[in-house]
Amino acid sequence: MTTQVIVLNGGSSSGKSGIVRCLQEVLPDPWLVAAIDSLVEAMPASMQTSHAGIAFAADGGVNVGSQFRELEAAWMEGVAAMTRAGARVIIDDVFLGGAASQERWQRALSGLDVLWVGVKCESTVAAGREVARGDRTKGMAASQAETVHRGVVYDLEVDTTHTESLECARTVAAQVK
Repeated sequence: MTTQVIVLNGGSSSGKSGIVRCLQEVLPDPWLVAAIDSLVEAMPASMQTSHAGIAFAADGGVNVGSQFRELEAAWMEGVAAMTRAGARVIIDDVFLGGAASQERWQRALSGLDVLWVGVKCESTVAAGREVARGDRTKGMAASQAETVHRGVVYDLEVDTTHTESLECARTVAAQVK
């Protein structure tokens, strides 16, 4: 089968977005991007500060509520539908629930050929990137660096601690059928 979906999972500031941009350049066919950040940005501002939506704590913690989960489920099904309609999709996500998050994607992507990629980065390096970016809550990168990978099963793992996005993208692209 031909790879239809690439799922990149990693904590905040781990380097997923850079890898995604490079993948779009090195893969021979066009690939769309479905990023969790885009879903959050698409939600009403009121949902980005509520317990029913998604709330970012001062210490970098992230809490998601029932309304967020409902919209996330619809988004996942929409991404899967785009893929079933012929688009190739790279998913850029943060599995806050570890294995439970992967299971939600597995249900939505059932029957599709998926390449599961773990994007890892030492927490101190990710925290430095977080500060340099200036658009993340301090502490988010450190709190997510390990937890997003708990119980998740990957086809491939890349580590951006000392490896550039382009090299990571080439490693991923080599696994795409």
